[in-house]
Amino acid sequence: MIKRAKVTVVGAGFVGATTAQRIVEKELADVVLVDVVEGLPQGKALDMAESSSVEQFDTVITGANQYEETHDSDLIVITAGLARKPGMSRDDLLYKNAEIISGIITQACPLSPKACLIIVTNPLDVMTYLALKKSRFEPNRVLGMAGVLDSARYSYFLAQELGVSPKDVRAMVLGGHGDSMVPLPNHSTVNGVPVAQLIRPERIEAINQRARDGGIEIVNLLKTGSAFYAPSSAVCAMVEAILGDTGRLLPCCAYLTGQYGLRDIYCGVPVKLGSGGVKEIVEIKLSPAELAGLQKSAGDVKENVAKLNSKQFI
Repeated sequence: MIKRAKVTVVGAGFVGATTAQRIVEKELADVVLVDVVEGLPQGKALDMAESSSVEQFDTVITGANQYEETHDSDLIVITAGLARKPGMSRDDLLYKNAEIISGIITQACPLSPKACLIIVTNPLDVMTYLALKKSRFEPNRVLGMAGVLDSARYSYFLAQELGVSPKDVRAMVLGGHGDSMVPLPNHSTVNGVPVAQLIRPERIEAINQRARDGGIEIVNLLKTGSAFYAPSSAVCAMVEAILGDTGRLLPCCAYLTGQYGLRDIYCGVPVKLGSGGVKEIVEIKLSPAELAGLQKSAGDVKENVAKLNSKQFI
């Protein structure tokens, strides 16, 4: 019998459940869906499993309230945490979600000491840094999902502006997952043509701002929740690249050791993903304004890390 990869998804809310669904439907791995709410992960897992003959997958999904079933996972995806509500900034989530992430890491990581960690909980970059310190894993095995999502939103907005298929757009957004993220129009293309050659500068800046506001735009529309379809797609792309050892180049929240002039911080940058997580951090040529934006974004992350230090989370 072929041994499949195993992925633990912590948090059976909309993001976690949809991530689990995408992973099993693509037959990337067997999945254990974990949540503290009794019956919730079990019910959602059973519901997904019952669709297997229709959707034609034979990967296995189970639900659990404890972590014993997660042992020897190849990947642990953490989506658990408070979601933003209208009027709530990502910073408002900082301390409560730090408590949640710390508890999960303490319980899950000892059972899967060789796993890679993908953090989805906001504030994303700070929670990923916290996960690194709490897990004591190598930095290449701890990364955050942000850049894939932000770039996907940017791609869609650019495609809308140009009236082209999103399939033909390759966009890049770097920096922290928040208001200071850095869209890169000079590194974003439509079938190889930079969008800066196709769209007027003032329209590019408006689209850049919409990309920065992409998450809160959905929060304000939903009123009682936050995005989950696009975030789960972004996580699944990372899972596929790591488990398949594809070397795919994706913008992810990664630990920097001097790249882009940044050190001992997590920030969204282009990386090659494969077995073991981050294979390589790729340094692309940025304009002075883009580099300054990236460094400012990293500075915002450092401020929040300092807040966690002051409360002795780290």
